[in-house]
Amino acid sequence: MWCVSKIFNKRKDCTRRTDVEATQTARMDVGSVVKFATFSRALTLLLQAVFNSLIPDHVPDAFSPPHVAEPKCWDSLVDVIFGGLSRWDAEHFLFIAERGYVYEHNFAFFPLLPLSLRAVAATVFWPLGGLLNFRSRLLLSVVLINSVLFVLNAVTLYSLGRLVLQDRRLAYYSSLLYCITPANVFMAAAYSESLFAFLAFGAMWLLEKGQALTSCFVFALATATRSNGIVSVGFLLYIQFQRCILQARVVGRTAVKLTKFLSYARISFQFVLSAAVGTAVVLLPFGLFQYYGYVTFCKPTMKPELISNALLELSEKKGYWVPDMTRDSPSWCFHQYPLLYSYIQDVYWNVGFLRYYKLRQVPNFLLALPVTVLGTAAAWQYCTANPWFCLQLGLIDGKQKDQRGENPDLKGFDKPASGFYSPKVFVYLVHATVLLAFGVFCMHIQVLTRFLASSSPVLYWFSAHLLQKHEPFYSTDRVEKAASSTQSHTRRARLPTSSDACKTGSEWRILPQNPLAELLLNWAQCSAVTRCLLGYFISYWVLGLVLHCNWLPWT
Repeated sequence: MWCVSKIFNKRKDCTRRTDVEATQTARMDVGSVVKFATFSRALTLLLQAVFNSLIPDHVPDAFSPPHVAEPKCWDSLVDVIFGGLSRWDAEHFLFIAERGYVYEHNFAFFPLLPLSLRAVAATVFWPLGGLLNFRSRLLLSVVLINSVLFVLNAVTLYSLGRLVLQDRRLAYYSSLLYCITPANVFMAAAYSESLFAFLAFGAMWLLEKGQALTSCFVFALATATRSNGIVSVGFLLYIQFQRCILQARVVGRTAVKLTKFLSYARISFQFVLSAAVGTAVVLLPFGLFQYYGYVTFCKPTMKPELISNALLELSEKKGYWVPDMTRDSPSWCFHQYPLLYSYIQDVYWNVGFLRYYKLRQVPNFLLALPVTVLGTAAAWQYCTANPWFCLQLGLIDGKQKDQRGENPDLKGFDKPASGFYSPKVFVYLVHATVLLAFGVFCMHIQVLTRFLASSSPVLYWFSAHLLQKHEPFYSTDRVEKAASSTQSHTRRARLPTSSDACKTGSEWRILPQNPLAELLLNWAQCSAVTRCLLGYFISYWVLGLVLHCNWLPWT
């Protein structure tokens, strides 16, 4: 009896030490991710200022409203340092934050980011009002908000990856890849990508933690940031339907015939109710924003005299529609479904099915080719690895066991339950594939890179999976050999795995604190896949700053 107690206590102590080591390792990962993300933001802000100063600005035919505010003593300094963050669509967000929704086509840009910028400029940077006009304070708000959100996004992506991938190392690689995202310049500029990624990744993490109600409201905030937030309702519907199927299976195995019908009816009612409420909450910001646009232009109460002369002159010169109670309503007000957003995308940006398929758009298709290949390859590899699981739409009971202790639903599931081929990845892959297909066939194709990079974690998960699979520098054998090496001068971090149940400190598997940095330093020894992948990420990271910050066309 004493021996049994001693063995039990020893195993308990071993488990406790393992948990402590795992917690310490996770903290080290998060610390490394925060440092790398912070370094990425600092370098981005520095390089955009340098490129904006050295390279002459291109003069495009883009929205460029007049700056009618009286300049103050520090405005020129802020423009020199951070002016590169106010190009292209950033002008719309800054204009809306400063002036509100004056022009019709401003309603293509959703309100949460402008409201956030205005709130920070009016509070945090209010003491600088004597030195900076409101637009300059808005630009500082862009720097503050997007920099903080970018770091939080990297940490959130790591936490989400831990839950979905069930692979700490792959989640760590993914969050590091996010720090050198191809959509880098849009994560820093006055665009909604950073805010949307923060809300989307955060809502996904909350959903994986079982906090469906909270995630529903966060998804709603994402919809108030970008229109593609409405697609996120698919996550809520899928999770609710999956729970409905699992509950029905339990009832089918345990309940008697008399109560089965009532149980099935209760489960169905709960699913319909939760799905309806969740869908309504997520879609509500979109509906309210469209109603606001309808009231503004179809039932206007404003006269043109209330708008400044400079803005009216711009509207007459460019043909921008402004609210005017003295003239007839625009044509879209009389449509069966008067959706202003759809009208703007159709008329102002010519967005529609296959409309971008023209010979002169070939360069833009080439810009979107890398992310299209990655997205397509991710879907193809996952589906071909586990076709039966995908045909079942992932609606299986992961806890069901037969007499031999096996899960009959997972028979034929050829890949391990952790990593990129984890069953939990399925719904994220479907979401990314839907966005990819919509972007390829219905959007301006060059936008696809930032569209996917800010909406789906699959781009980073699959890229990290490719690095882990094809890079011999980080193969499993090399990682295990690294633990016994005593001659390496590289900084290393202990990475416990499930097979390392209770080893001493010298036996833990170890890796460099920042694998991407070591890969870049050992570029010549990297595999071809690694060079292509990191070359894509880094080249787009830099080229975006060079081109976008100087009004040159980019993604």
